Amino acid sequence: MHEFGIAEAVLDAVERRAEGRRVERVRVRAGALLRITGPALEQAFSLVSPGTVAEGAAVDLTVVPVRLTCSSCGGDEETTDALAVCGGCGSTDVDLRGGDELVLESIQMEGATHVPGNSRRDRGDPAGPH
Repeated sequence: MHEFGIAEAVLDAVERRAEGRRVERVRVRAGALLRITGPALEQAFSLVSPGTVAEGAAVDLTVVPVRLTCSSCGGDEETTDALAVCGGCGSTDVDLRGGDELVLESIQMEGATHVPGNSRRDRGDPAGPH
């Protein structure tokens, strides 16, 4: 189950941004080629996060589609199926672009509002606004 390695990488990024503050929710964007499912990632995260600032945090996953271009008919489409065939002609002679990204979109701290990207912009920052 490769979700454990991904969950560990996400947890590492979360801990660096949280700077010791408790985390309630994590939002991750992953490309379709990584073949991650929300329930599997959430389960893996719940197994790697005990004893950390993210213990018990919810994980929201958004799967980003891959761009498929068919070499046979020239069709161009998006799909979330990592093993896709051309929707126009059924060919397996396809070129896939994108769909391999893994991005920590945001973390939500305990008692804070949604925190996009920069963890210092939440209301729980003891150093105040920057």
